[in-house]
Amino acid sequence: MDIGELLSYKPPNTPKRTQDDELEEEDDNEFERQRKIRKLAKSRKEKELTSKLKPSPEPSDEQELDRAITEEEREKILKFGEILDDSTLKRMILLFEKRALKNQEMRIKFPDIPEKFMESEVELHETIQELHAVATVPDLYPIMVELQAVPSMLELLAHENTDVAVAVVDLLQELTDVDILNESEEGADVLIETLLDQQICALLVQNLERMDESVKEEVEGVHNTLAIFENLIEFRPEVCSDAAKQGLLQWLLRRLRVKMPFDGNKLYASEILSILLQNSPENRQLLGDLEGIDVLLQQLAFYKRHDPSSNEENEMMENLFNCLCSSLMHAPNRERFLRGEGLQLMNLMLREKKLSRNGSLKVLDHAMSGPDGKENCNKFVDILGLRTIFPLFMKTPKRNRKRILTTEEHEEHVVSIISSMLRNCRGPQRQRLLNKFTENDHEKVDRLMELHFKYLEKVEEVDLTIDRERRDAEEETEEEEEVNYLRRLEGGLFTLQLVDYILLEVCHGGPSSIKQRITQILNLRGGSFKTIRHVMRGMLKKASSKS
Repeated sequence: MDIGELLSYKPPNTPKRTQDDELEEEDDNEFERQRKIRKLAKSRKEKELTSKLKPSPEPSDEQELDRAITEEEREKILKFGEILDDSTLKRMILLFEKRALKNQEMRIKFPDIPEKFMESEVELHETIQELHAVATVPDLYPIMVELQAVPSMLELLAHENTDVAVAVVDLLQELTDVDILNESEEGADVLIETLLDQQICALLVQNLERMDESVKEEVEGVHNTLAIFENLIEFRPEVCSDAAKQGLLQWLLRRLRVKMPFDGNKLYASEILSILLQNSPENRQLLGDLEGIDVLLQQLAFYKRHDPSSNEENEMMENLFNCLCSSLMHAPNRERFLRGEGLQLMNLMLREKKLSRNGSLKVLDHAMSGPDGKENCNKFVDILGLRTIFPLFMKTPKRNRKRILTTEEHEEHVVSIISSMLRNCRGPQRQRLLNKFTENDHEKVDRLMELHFKYLEKVEEVDLTIDRERRDAEEETEEEEEVNYLRRLEGGLFTLQLVDYILLEVCHGGPSSIKQRITQILNLRGGSFKTIRHVMRGMLKKASSKS
């Protein structure tokens, strides 16, 4: 080869490594990478716990590995951590079981010498932290369940060291996160079924009983426990009744009564209580049996003359009002509400014009509606409630920071309360109610007619929209008819029905001057009694078809 050829010569490209070679090397290093990832994925809580304990005299191999990795590598591992596979999961579960057993043995052997069992406790805590990685792969939940890891986790809820119990709660909260459960239907079903079979609700409540909320970590433990209940209920609504019976409802009521400054856990407790009562008749009954109506009234009494000091506290107050509304759907609770002077409290709240006015209006509506509201309706008149409700009927408060209800919601509740009283009041109470409509030259009749035309116009607008849709569509199905009726109710028909019911009641039960005034206004506005009767017939027809 001459000099020119030598200079122009290019070596051939190095052959690429085959995929098999790469896979082989990855397999060789798999376990080491996993060890690094799990070791470095410790929470701050674990570090705080470790710092309190006596350090080991000599660094372990894992500590040496930890030091050998730079901060930059640490961040990369945490950010781009490897996804678990079943073999890695099995090794993690095996290590967890081994360390849990070792800690148990050391505690039994040296119950009064913490130095002897503390090292095993730190190792156990570390392993629990590493198990958080399982939450990233819900498809592996069936393997975790098959390896009997769930009973072992739940057993640690009763661990003597609450730091360990809190770590397990934190892990369970992440494993049951609804977003994660929705990623794997099979994994979610297996895990939730196993947790419920192992009586998770009762075990969590027992753990809640010993939590000391003056300790920051245990405050977080309480919060995460409530989050687990929320996750379980959202995924399996039937858990509502079981959780309440197993002590959760009683604990929530006790937590609300604790005399301590407002905090996030009190807000969360009010949210969970509201969820428990929302769709469960059994829980409403249980609340009444546990004197829960009195607890709710006592907690709300503070807001009679004080507004909540923050948005979070305002949210808690609204949750308590919602709890009261839900519980009043159980008829015996209305009697408890009456005995507990709930009517008087709600009446005072309406007069004080604080933020609580909105919630009290909703509660009164629930307490006085239907045949079961008879006693409350008569009592409301006796405590001079008419002097409170009719000014609100005559003039809807302006929208400002103290008003959460819309104008339409406010008018609906007020009109509903008045219609309930006309249905339920008898004797002198009914007469006092009817007399209200003749005061000040029938001003309340004028207001009724104003509301009648306002909501009639709203309903006519909705009807026009529905008619246009019907022309474009084929024949209306029964389901579509039901949907359209609900649209009409939400669009103003429900309030119109209440207003027109009141109009007919005061026409027939009150003095003749009321009917004359209504006729006069109808003639001036081009309306007629036929429209009012048509609205009422539609309501009665719908009610009879459902019964």
